Parts: sequence; structure tokens; C-alpha cells
Amino acid sequence: MPKTVSHGTQRLYVKKDITMSMVGSTYSDEKSILKDAFQRMVDLITLNHVIDGINPSSLVLTCVNIVVHTPDDELNFGADESYNLTVPTTGDPLYAQIEAQTVFGALHGLQTFSQLCYFGFTSRLIELNSAPWIITDAPRFPYRGLLIDTARHYLPVKIIKGVIDAMTYSKLNVLHWHIVDEQSFPIEVPSYPKLWNGSYSYSERYTMSDAIDIVRYAERRGVNVLAEIDVPGHARSWGIGYPSLWPSDICREPLDVSKNFTFEVIDGILSDFSKVFKFKFAHLGGDEVNTSCWTTTPHIEGWLNNNHMNVSDAYRDFVLRSQKIAISHGYDIINWEETFNNFGDKLDRKTVVHNWLGEDVAPKVVAAGLRCIVSNQDKWYLDHLDASWEGFYMNEPLKGINDTKQQQLVIGGEVCMWGEEIDASDIEQTIWPRAAAAAERLWTPTEKLANDTRFVTSRLARFRCLLNQRGVAAAPLAGYGRSSPTGPGPCVRQ
Repeated sequence: MPKTVSHGTQRLYVKKDITMSMVGSTYSDEKSILKDAFQRMVDLITLNHVIDGINPSSLVLTCVNIVVHTPDDELNFGADESYNLTVPTTGDPLYAQIEAQTVFGALHGLQTFSQLCYFGFTSRLIELNSAPWIITDAPRFPYRGLLIDTARHYLPVKIIKGVIDAMTYSKLNVLHWHIVDEQSFPIEVPSYPKLWNGSYSYSERYTMSDAIDIVRYAERRGVNVLAEIDVPGHARSWGIGYPSLWPSDICREPLDVSKNFTFEVIDGILSDFSKVFKFKFAHLGGDEVNTSCWTTTPHIEGWLNNNHMNVSDAYRDFVLRSQKIAISHGYDIINWEETFNNFGDKLDRKTVVHNWLGEDVAPKVVAAGLRCIVSNQDKWYLDHLDASWEGFYMNEPLKGINDTKQQQLVIGGEVCMWGEEIDASDIEQTIWPRAAAAAERLWTPTEKLANDTRFVTSRLARFRCLLNQRGVAAAPLAGYGRSSPTGPGPCVRQ
């Protein structure tokens, strides 16, 4: 739901060969970001129908003029994503206009324009109803994320790009790529080339060139890519290529805290990542660390004693040392909430705490002056198939936070598609349409959000059908996540 919207009752027709212009724009589009986005938009609105109607003599939109006020096309955190969209009913020629501060705001404007268009089965043309339209829009939060997990099941590059495309339809702007975990290490790290020996198979891997391709693909669509390595737990796969990273051959996790080599490898990974993943943040995990291996491995127990540490001290030391490495490569850090729960006062002030265990943590994080991302698992974990779209919609990131300065420390939220029980065959219907319900919560101003999901159902049902028409296998609204249709009927009633 846009920030402000007004419309009329007139039907317009979109010219078959509608064009794009940039009259009044200071943005040159040297990289063809807008040109390519416009062509994608035209392809989307046809929905693969044959447009063979005859253009009428009036009420035909011939052009979309896009005015971008700044020349910069580097995607950065906090980039201005606002836009204004006007679709008039008078003018010769008749054209729509999108005005934005940045090219990334203009991309959102094109997406909104595309969702006003329909194929007319009588006219055999693309139609745009209820004109004139005047829309002013901007996101509520700068961070609107979706996590994918390529460690539990490998996701082919084409599938990842499809997820990115679908994200843009609901204006999500951060792909959190949980690349590696204890089960597999699928990505190439030039500094330590044996690390991807921990992949499931020779073919289930990503080269650095693949990663660059994914990042560029996402950035041209206004989506940042956040890379995660989850340390010191969730890292057993690292030792397949470098066994000395394990505490011992029989106790393989968490990473060996006593060896400088462990941190040299982390430094090498983040050094290589910094050349590819240009987003402001790196995610260093830090969750679910079972330290029993450290106390049952003699050389680590000796190291702890020599340094007058217990395992809690060592866990803290590992996280803080890893943070310093990430900062040295230009990153701000995101860590899962256990790091805050255990030693929040010691975390670097550049830390963003990623809340996942419960809804009472975010107020504590921002009260401590740290930034926060909300992903509480009971509402925003997509692998929880019993979590309904209504719960996704009603989950409020600022719950329990009343101070306006503290509210600004919540930079946004993220829905998480953990991969234990999904792969390329069912990822789309597990993500959508529930992720879109959360996307509106993260985009739309509070006063525009519905207090009752009954007022949302028809719009979300239509959006789910739009996703299907665009080739995204979004599941029905009825039932739990990934449910099948209950019987014959029209799309919007499933």
C-alpha cells in the first residue's frame, strides 16, 4: 500500500510499443539500469499474451517519462527509494511520469506502474484502469530482507536470480545469503581454495564469478546482497578442506578458538568477500554455539587455562576478534542475538543485532543504543509452515519500543527461508505469498497498515495471482505455508 494514493475512474490503453524517456533527468543511465528495467516491465505487463488489438485514437499511454534527480547509481544502504508516479488522463501525447531522487526509487515506481496494468481480453491490449493516478511513496524501513540458505540445500544460480526478481515485485531490498553452514561450504574462497571441499558435491558450488554475477544481478534491481559466515558454531564443513580448524577429528564444532590459523581463514574469507559483496554489512552469525568441544579437547582446555578464560570468555573473544576483522575490511557487522544476550555491552558499536528468538529482545537492543533487525522466528520464519500469512502481516517490528529515537535504531526486518526442508523444487511456494505480507509491514507507513487482516486478504490474493502469472510459484493463501489448492476455483479464492 503506497504512502498516498488517489485515482479516478477512466480506462486508459497502453500503446503496444510504449517507450521510455528521461526528459528533465540528471541521471544518464550509462549502465542501462533504467533501460533494462523498463524493458523487463514491458515484458511483465504483457503476461506473455499476444497484444494484437488495435490502438484506439485517444486515451492511449504512449510513453513513461522518468525523472531522476541524482546521477549516482551505486546501491548503498539507506539510499533514497522514494518516488512519485502520475498517470494522467489528458495530454497530447499522453504519458505517465515517474519522479525519484535516485534510480532505485525509479525502479520501485516502474514496479508500481506495472501492477496497475492488465491485459484486456476484449481489447486485446494492455489496459490501465481507474486513471488518473497520483501516487507518492517511500519505504518505512531501509532494510527489508529475505534470507536464503544454500548450505542445507544447494540452490542453482537461476533459482537465486528468480528469488531476486520476485523480491522486487514486493519491494524487498536485501537478499541475506546464508552461504555456508555445518553441512556444506559451497562457495569458492581464493585465499583458501580447499574450503569448498566441504561442498555436497563437485557440481553444487558457486565460483567467485558466480557470486559477482548474483550481486550485480541484484544490484541492478535495487537489491543488496548480504553475505553471512556463521562463526564460531555452524562451521563444521570448513574442516573438510582444513582439518586443523576442527578442535579435533572427533569433535568438529565450533571452530578452534585457540589457533591463529582460524582467524587467518576468517580474514581471508572476508578479504575475498569484500571484493564481491559491496553491501555495508557482513553477517558473522554467532548463534547456537555449543562450547563443549572446547572443554573436552586437551589443547584448547590448556589454552583456556593459560589465558585465564572459561568457555564463555572464549566465545566472547572469538566473536569480538571476528568483528574486528570484518571492520578492517570496511564492514559494519550483523550478529545473531545470542551475542547480545551474552555480552551485549562488549559488542562493537557498529554491531547490528539480528533478533530471532523472541519479540522481547529488540526493545533491549535499542535501549542499549545498538541497531536491530527483527526476524522473530514465531512469526517471520518461512520454514515454520504453520506460520500463517496473517501472522506475517501483523508482526510489528517496533512492538514495545515507544521512544522515537530508539525506534530509529530498528533498521528493518527480515523473513527467513531456512533450507533444511526446501530446495529448488519448492522454495518459491514456501516463500510466497507469506513474505509479501511481511513486505507490506516493512514498506507501508503505520497509519496505512490494516489492523484487521480481512482488509488485506483481497489485495494479497490478487498479488499472489499476479506472482503466478509472472511465473512465480506462489502458494494459495488458504492453509499453511506451501499448501496446495483445496479444490477447483478461481485463483483469487484459493
